Amino acid sequence: MAFAVINLDPANDSLPYECAINIEDLIKLSDVMTEHSLGPNGGLVYCMDYLEKNIDWLQSKLEPLLKDHYLLFDFPGQVELFFLHSNAKNVVMKLIKKLNLRLTAVHLVDAHLCSDPAKYISALILSLSTMLHLELPHINVLSKIDLIESYGKLSFNLDFYTDVQDLSYLQHHLDQDPRSAKFRKLTKELCDVIEDFSIVNFTTLDIQDKESVGNLVKLIDKSNGYIFAGIDASAVEFSKIAVRQVDWDYYRAAAVQEKYMKDDEDFNNDD
Repeated sequence: MAFAVINLDPANDSLPYECAINIEDLIKLSDVMTEHSLGPNGGLVYCMDYLEKNIDWLQSKLEPLLKDHYLLFDFPGQVELFFLHSNAKNVVMKLIKKLNLRLTAVHLVDAHLCSDPAKYISALILSLSTMLHLELPHINVLSKIDLIESYGKLSFNLDFYTDVQDLSYLQHHLDQDPRSAKFRKLTKELCDVIEDFSIVNFTTLDIQDKESVGNLVKLIDKSNGYIFAGIDASAVEFSKIAVRQVDWDYYRAAAVQEKYMKDDEDFNNDD
């Protein structure tokens, strides 16, 4: 199966990839900022609102791709679009309803935030807020994991940060910083909220490492149900597939359709 990238970031005027659909054919951030005297953030909110009102344009562009393409949507990186405003969520929900899409939200968080307890807790709150707001299968990713040691020694092992383990251990480190100590009670309450929901965790990504990228792709395919395509099995077998670890080779274990296996073989040969 081929893939198609859909650029929905109107500020992305220098694309590092070839896209099948580009929002700049509908609206450009630079034009919005000039015409309406808006800053970058306000301009992006305007663009998302405009896209929502013109969702038929995007739908007509997507329909020819649905039969034989895996779709990758590239949204703007401004976080307020995904937990403060409803436009981006409305766009996603309308596409799901109109085109019967099965989507997964992939939220990239710079791994260097783990080196600062306060920033790490902020990232957790942002991740939780986004998960609750979007209401989609959701994968949080610590990106640039290969560079994490360049930001300084971590206070704990990496799995402490990926699994979001007992956050009370961070309190001691926060108390060492006078700026953070005065917000001790607020920080504790925020940590309690994160742990009460207990739904935030992270996988890692080193974009230069094929295995790291492959594991993330498998995790995404599992969360949106793509791994089940072409499987003729009982509900029990589906359940077994669903609970397996991410490192299993689902192309063989799940006995997916022959063409899907061929696509994976071709990908490996190209590398």
